[in-house]
Amino acid sequence: MKKTFKILAQSDRSSARTGIIRTSHGSIKTPAFAPVASQGTVKGLPHSLLQNLGAQFMLVNSYHLYLRPGVEIISKLGGVHSFISWNKPILSDSGGFQIYSLSTLVKVREKGVEFTSHLDGTKIFLTPEDILDIQIKLGSNIIMVLDHFLPFPSSKEKMKEAVSLTTHWARRSKGYFMQQDTDQLLWGITQGSVYWNLRKRSIEDLMEIDFNGYALGGLGIGEPKSQLRETLEKSDALLPKDRPRYLMGIGYISDILEAVERGIDLFDCVLPTRNARNGTLFTSKGKIIIKNAKYAQDKKPLDEDCSCYTCNNFSRAYLRHLFERQEISSAILNTIHNLHFYLDIFRKIRQAIQSNSFHQLKSSILDKKEEG
Repeated sequence: MKKTFKILAQSDRSSARTGIIRTSHGSIKTPAFAPVASQGTVKGLPHSLLQNLGAQFMLVNSYHLYLRPGVEIISKLGGVHSFISWNKPILSDSGGFQIYSLSTLVKVREKGVEFTSHLDGTKIFLTPEDILDIQIKLGSNIIMVLDHFLPFPSSKEKMKEAVSLTTHWARRSKGYFMQQDTDQLLWGITQGSVYWNLRKRSIEDLMEIDFNGYALGGLGIGEPKSQLRETLEKSDALLPKDRPRYLMGIGYISDILEAVERGIDLFDCVLPTRNARNGTLFTSKGKIIIKNAKYAQDKKPLDEDCSCYTCNNFSRAYLRHLFERQEISSAILNTIHNLHFYLDIFRKIRQAIQSNSFHQLKSSILDKKEEG
């Protein structure tokens, strides 16, 4: 596979690194965070605001776009970039998480996956090749192979079967991808939970198949933090240094910092946007639950150290009022703040690695007390 990733700076105290991933719709400076735009939009934000916040790329959900409006429609309208009017990189998922989250509606077989549509009950059977075909037609820049994602905890025997199936699907996906005329980047997803011998086998199998990048899936779903960190550390030692690493679905800042320290380059999570809509705001001094009565007459901004539009213009009292009244502008203003908070931390992470001060930044962030 062609190399599309270049390391720009490396910490001398850990595996934290900055780099650049090149795609046909521009570059992604890493470490980087992808806001989740499952339906082709980040809930509550037009793309202009998302760009102003400094988002380098977004994640779309190929399963949901396949169901509505349909891949053929998006393809006829010029592909997903044209359809949603976003000219920056897009990463599309494979639907592996939907096998997990919609498990009561899914039957997993060696040949592929049978979905029962959560919309109308229609039976849909998709092979790993079908999943790639969907993403190729979407035209997203980074496409993921289909993987088998199990809940935590799962027995070692079931996890072993999931790893074997993930590798089988990955090999088929690579074979199909190599027959296509596309400049998209194909990434593999390793599984195995925190069973290291299984995760190691998954990584080695996918490295042998050879992908543009490698994701760590099946983590951040309830396993002990110590085991998450250990899995990341061992994976860092095994994964090729010249390929980007993607930790899927991890969104807590403390976990992100630990992962960056262990060589992870990309992240995505609904946590900042979903929490924003639910009235939980992240600040440099900890969480604020904006519905709390103590903010009813609070003139201060959410975060006095934040330069986002929300903090520059509105008080906690006003934001509480909007949330209590269930105004649409509540979701918009809260989302602007939370995404600014996350993307600003990633800017600081990149700068700190470049200046060889990542450990100081990590300590300063983790030492902040929660306001609650």
